Formats: sequence, structure tokens, C-alpha cells
Amino acid sequence: MKLETKGGARRMRLVAAACLAAISVGAMAMRPAVAQDASDAWAASVLGQMTQDEKFDLVRGSNPFAARPKLGAEVAKGAGYVKGVPRLGVPFLTESDASVGVANMTGGLRPGDVATALPSTALLASTWDARLVERGSAMIGAEARDKGFNVLLAGGVNLAREPRNGRNFEYFGEDPLLAGTLAGHAIRGVQSNHVMSTIKHFALNTQETGRTILTADMEQGALRESDLLAFEIGIEIGQPGSVMCAYNKINGVFGCENAFLLNDVLRRDWGYKGFVMSDWGAVHGPSIAQGLDQESGTTPADAGYFGAQLRAALAAGTVKQADLDQSVRRILRSIHAVGLADHPPAQKPIDYEANARVAQEVAEAGIVLLKNERQLLPIAASVRTILVVGGHADVGVLAGGGGSSQVNPVGGAALKLPAAFGKKLYSNSSPMVALRKAMPQARISFDDGSDPRRAAEAAGKADLVVVFGEQFTTETMDVKNLSLPDNQDALIAAVASANPATVVVLVTGGPVLMPWLDQVGAVLEAWYPGQRGGDAIARILTGQVNPSGRLAMTFPASESQLPNPTIPGYEMAGETVQRDLYGLPKDMKPFSVTYPEGANAGYRWFDHTGAKPLFPFGHGLSYTRFVYRNLRVAGGMRPRLSFAIANTGHRAGADVAQVYARVNGVKRLVGWSRVDLKPGESRLVSVEVDPRIMARFDVAANNWHLAAGTYDIEIGANVNQPSLKAKLRLDEQRIKP
Repeated sequence: MKLETKGGARRMRLVAAACLAAISVGAMAMRPAVAQDASDAWAASVLGQMTQDEKFDLVRGSNPFAARPKLGAEVAKGAGYVKGVPRLGVPFLTESDASVGVANMTGGLRPGDVATALPSTALLASTWDARLVERGSAMIGAEARDKGFNVLLAGGVNLAREPRNGRNFEYFGEDPLLAGTLAGHAIRGVQSNHVMSTIKHFALNTQETGRTILTADMEQGALRESDLLAFEIGIEIGQPGSVMCAYNKINGVFGCENAFLLNDVLRRDWGYKGFVMSDWGAVHGPSIAQGLDQESGTTPADAGYFGAQLRAALAAGTVKQADLDQSVRRILRSIHAVGLADHPPAQKPIDYEANARVAQEVAEAGIVLLKNERQLLPIAASVRTILVVGGHADVGVLAGGGGSSQVNPVGGAALKLPAAFGKKLYSNSSPMVALRKAMPQARISFDDGSDPRRAAEAAGKADLVVVFGEQFTTETMDVKNLSLPDNQDALIAAVASANPATVVVLVTGGPVLMPWLDQVGAVLEAWYPGQRGGDAIARILTGQVNPSGRLAMTFPASESQLPNPTIPGYEMAGETVQRDLYGLPKDMKPFSVTYPEGANAGYRWFDHTGAKPLFPFGHGLSYTRFVYRNLRVAGGMRPRLSFAIANTGHRAGADVAQVYARVNGVKRLVGWSRVDLKPGESRLVSVEVDPRIMARFDVAANNWHLAAGTYDIEIGANVNQPSLKAKLRLDEQRIKP
């Protein structure tokens, strides 16, 4: 392999340690062979002593929301539970929803319960920091353990193909390498506490509209190179105890009975040894032979497809005893591998203050500075009057999206408003109060934004305006469009017209349009910033923290730029139709969702079409400046690129240098390095490239094919801002999945 630069072909030698991304993607075998053998042996031994009834108990989980069973004090009340076998040392599986903390909003099973609200997963993704994601997830895992749970329904790695998806706040963005790497580290963090994590929702669960009836259709090669690759990487790194199959169909077959995905891809090709559990209500038959091991959320005791129907199928011979035993063995194996039997959870006091500090650190690392003209931020000490507008910022900040993952935060909610599938919550962390503490010399007032004229009049009298724009998203429904709801665009435009020194803080579940962008001086994307979101926002606005978040999903300039300009099925779902327990529309007819972008999701689609987004993937500004120098390369089966990053500004800060390769005419993220640098400091970093990221999946040969040839390499601050370029010559490779 040769590196060709404008200065001619040169042989280079690699120096410097592997960067974070390289460490993550390269960490394939997370457990030693001895531990794997011990788990297999334990599972086989226990299986041999189980009765048939005990086996059936283990392949069926109950839903305490609907059943209201009388569970003993030893069973934590959450999203579900699976009866154990105490006489054989098999614990109950006590399950909690968990995308942004130990969920406690639905079902009313734990009235008055609180938990640390971690920032949304979309914010975690914007940190591009695998170690920090792992630490934040370890905190949530420890909190779950101390509440008595041993299973967290976490690990959402579905790619954000549809920016209007109501659940994007639970996912790690649009790129398979970034999403898979960070999801893997999140799973590893949870399971470091001997609390099992899932990885979900397998697969192509890209929208909420019609999620239980639609078929998501994609050619296998494109699916392998995008959504499935994210799962593959996440499983390699995190080694989750369970995979959760999705509600939707994939190429005409429901996810929880899709033998191609569950048996061929997951087990045969990837060698996954854990078990597959269903999403709640996602089962359509006793599909144990098709690869589903455990049905979740059944009620009453003998209902569900894995109750009487599975027994009948076994008696009729359509399901074999060996199939049932295999599923039980997989469940037992994961229980042992994660350490649930030897390290049972126990309810104990939780240091919520320490956990809140972790949540705040994560928030400060993932908030993204999108625009900053005339160095409006950080707020200068000379500013004497500040007007804060909207978003209930006087009392709190929007705590998260709605649905099964919702968390009732420590300290209680500052405000609760009616919303679909839960409550629209504001954490007890006020940005305005935090600003007053940080800037005691300034006079800071608040306007709720209900009257744009009044807000504009007040804005004209202030030195600086901070206006909050918010978008509440939720499981079970997608947003109609990418505009801020409730006339907020008009409010922001009115305030900015009265005072160009206007900062917009967006608290959203995903991308939004910004028709007022040219009128305002600065824009901060805060996502759902969690337990101490108000404090984190204030610290970035005032410069106590240098912003370092980078977008993990593209912000389109218009919906017409998207592969599907309208959400498939949205009009059929309507906005006033009758909805079920989970807020899903009833009586919708099945429909198909196709993906014109194929493997080229997100920024790849924009690169392919040449459309200019509002803000590109990887974008994020800092209060200091970074430059890249001295690109080098080393050959081999996994090429490495090294380069220097220097902080040439006057503030300490963190940079995320991104490496892209052009494959089949389209850019792909192949690595990155996040580094903290003092003013004037320079550091040499390296990125190891997983060849699968640059390969196409050969369906006929069932392997990855990296074609021989010359590849364009770019290193820069985002996908559209290259600073270093090179041409990389690679030999052909064939790689087994």
C-alpha cells in the first residue's frame, strides 16, 4: 500500500498510539475463551436439571404494566420480568427501560420513584467520545443495579435515516461506524455492573409511523453496509447479553420471526451466542425455530405465543424440543456471562449527586455550537442585561423525549405538561437560574415567549438575548415536519429582528429547520441535556466550558432534500385517529417503506446528491482553533493513518478530527480522534481503519469485498470541511462477516 500526496509518493512510518475510534472498533473479542467456556458449561449443567415448566418460564416475560401481578419484594417493578429458577441459582430477570436512564414513568409501578436523567442518546452520540459514553452508561447500570434491576433495555443503534423519527433521541446517529462504536461502549458500560443490556431494535426500525405493520425493504448488500454493520460493530464491542428484535417487518418478514436476520446473520455469520428477546408485543407466533428465544411483555400468566401456543406447537411437532432447549441454553448462557447469577442486584442508597455530575459532564461534551458570528459567545463579562425567552427556561429544561424510555428526574420535574405516551417533563435545572449564578453582575430577566411582540420589545432593550426553541419528540409517533412547533420560528425571528445579538438554544430530539438562521448571532444545539441540562447550557454560554460536540446526524436545509420527502404512511396514520395503549394508531393498513439511499444514509445521501445541508454531519464549532498537519500512513490488512492536531487558539478545548474515505464515489466515515488540547499544544494521533467500512458486501460470496484501487482520503472538522487530503492505494481483500 502506498500513500500518494501532492508532493509525490512516499513511504511513511506510523508513529503514535491508536486513537479512541481505532481501539473501539478493533476490540472484537471482549471476553477470554475460558469465560466463554465456563458460561457454556454452566448453561448446559443448569439446563439438564430444569423441568419443562421451568424452561417455559424462562422463554416468556411478563408485562407488569397490564397484568398488575403481585410480585414479591425481591422483584424490582419495571418494564417486565422473567421468572427465574431459584433452586438452580437462576435469578429472576428484572427489566427496566433505559435509553436515557432507569425509566420510571410508565405503568405507575413505582410511584414517587426518581432516577438520574442522562442526556439523550443523540447528545451522547454528539460527544464522539466512547470512553465518556461508557462511563455515563456505567453510571446508569450501577443505578439500575442499586434499584434491584439486572436487565436494561438499552443499546439503541438504529440509524437515524429518517430525521423526523420520534425516537431518534434514543439512537446514536446516522453513521454505522460511529453508532456501532458508541452503542458498543454504552452496552459495555451497563454490563460492567453485572447488569445485562440489550442491543435494539433489530433491524431497520427507522420510523414510528406504522412501526408494527410496515415492512422496511432494502437489498441485502445495502443493509449489510449500513444498519446491520452498526449492529455488528456494537455487538463485537459490547457483547450484549440480548438482542431485541423489532416490531416491523424486514423485507416482508417480521423482525421477531425473521430467520435470515436471527439465524443466518446474527448467529451463523456473526457468531452471536446470546439470546434474542422480543420487543413488547412484537411476536406473531411461536417462532422459536426462526430464532426468537424469549417473548417479552406477555399477560396474563399463560397468554402470549410462547405460552399455550408454544406448548401446543411442541406437542404437534412443529416446534422441536431441541429448539426450546437451545433457546433456554442461550438465555442461561447470557445470565452467566454477564454475571447475573453470581452478582445479584440489591436495593441500596444511591449517590445521586455524584451521578448528576456525570450526567452534566456528558451534557457539556455533547452540546453542539452550530453558529457563532462576531464571537457573540462566550458571553462577554461586559454584558449587563440579558433577556431569556421561552422554553420554560426560568424553571427547567426539557428533560427528554416521551415513551418507554422517559425518566422522572431526581428532584422531581419542574413542570409537567400533557403529551403522548407519558408527560412532557422539564428537569429541575433552570438555564436562567444557572446564568444568574454564573453572571451575578448582569441583570437577567425572563419572557415566556407567548407574545412575540412583547418579547421583541423586551429584546430591543437588552444587551443580549437567549431564546430557547424546543421540540418534543416521543416513541409511537413521528413529528409531522422539521419545523419548530407552536409558532416558535416566528418568535425567534421577531426577537432577532429587534436585537441581532440573539443566541438560540435548541432543545430538540433531532434536526430542525431554521428559517431565522441568518438573523441570529449564535445557535447552540443542546438536544435533551438531562439531569443538569440547565447548568451545562449556562456553562457553555458563559465560556466556563468550551463547546466540543459534533453533529452525529445531518441537519437538512429542507425536507425536499431527504430520500423520502414525506414520511411513508404518515398521512394514513393521521393525527386524530384512535390510538392504543402505547399511542399507536389503530386500524392502519400494512404498507412498505423503501429507501432510495440504500447504504448511503444521512450525510452519504447528501454527498451522493450534492445537496447542501443546513449543517453537515460532524459539524461543531469551538471557542478555540485547531489545525491538522503531517498526514502519514502505514500499510497492512488494517491501514493506519496518523496526523498531528494543534490548538492554535487561546483557550483549552477538545477537537474531533474526522477521517473520511471516498468509496464508490461516496464519502464514508472510517475513523476519528477526539483529543483535549491546551492552548499551543499539539498531539500526534492515529486512526486504524476497519476494512469493512471501505468494502462492499458481496451477497453471492457472503463476504466483504475490498476492491483493489486508489481511494481518496480526507481529514477534517466535518464531512464537508477537509483539511488534509491523500490518495491511498489498497490491495484486494476478502473478509468473512
